[in-house]
Amino acid sequence: MKALRRASLLHLGRRWWQLPLASLLLAAAVWMPPVQFTRPIFRYVVTFDITQSMDVEDVSMDGKPISRLDFARAAMSDALQHLPCGSEIGWSVFSNQRSLLLLAPVEVCGNYDALLSSLDQITGKMRWVNSSVIAQGGLYSAIRAAADLGHNTDIVFITDGQEAPPVAPNETSVRDIPQGLVHGWLIGVGGDQPAPIPKTNADGVRTGFWRADEVRQLQPTPGTPATAESHEELSELRETYLEAVAGHLGFGYKRLAAADSLRAPLTDARFAHPTPVATNVRWCPALLALVLLVWRFLPARQVVRKSRPASAAAIPARRALSRP
Repeated sequence: MKALRRASLLHLGRRWWQLPLASLLLAAAVWMPPVQFTRPIFRYVVTFDITQSMDVEDVSMDGKPISRLDFARAAMSDALQHLPCGSEIGWSVFSNQRSLLLLAPVEVCGNYDALLSSLDQITGKMRWVNSSVIAQGGLYSAIRAAADLGHNTDIVFITDGQEAPPVAPNETSVRDIPQGLVHGWLIGVGGDQPAPIPKTNADGVRTGFWRADEVRQLQPTPGTPATAESHEELSELRETYLEAVAGHLGFGYKRLAAADSLRAPLTDARFAHPTPVATNVRWCPALLALVLLVWRFLPARQVVRKSRPASAAAIPARRALSRP
């Protein structure tokens, strides 16, 4: 017993240096400033089309039909979780002929709850006019706003592509916007089959659906072959039109097909900007201090070797055999 106690004291004596070193590491964990690391981050202003066609419930999530706008918000909520810390996101809404900046880009990790809360408030009730001038209005103003913000701000514009009043399918340019002024994504959302557009009042209450005689229809261009009858009271994803507009702007195009469809475009390496980001590494010295303290107070073990007594060699007894 005394030998074991002496061994323990000797064992602890050899580890005297661990307590001071652990104390220094704990002090470093408390006072260490953030360390600058260069990492790829992203900076977007995300614009949501809030016109009435975005209220059409022709997309589904978890097996239930929801509106295009709700689907877009759910996809954006999912994408927020996959953006690296240091990235910045801002919100904008589009109606009539302009996009209105609601929130300038803020850092996603430090403002995650605020971003989610503000995202939930983006609804059709914010709509100020029922018209929808996408290329020459919403996209134009969204690009100008991003250019004014600077700091490599890209845009994400989520829409079903339905212009109201309608425009000819070949009118896909955006006035006074040179290609490459701002980079970004044009995201299409909606079903392939034309569906009635809900009509809502100023309080956001649905009062029915738009009829053909209540909306402006696309008029055929004189001298061109007759096309199918216009039905602008119905809405579907105008994907071909959006792809053409994106091509003119030098934007990427992506269809919002699932709730996770925004992850890939928003983290596309082509839109990453290498930026020094303050990173908290206090956990490193704290972890080392914990290892040292555990090592310091581990009980000493004494290996006792027990000698095994040698077994006596068995000497066979000789039995005298007598001959008869």
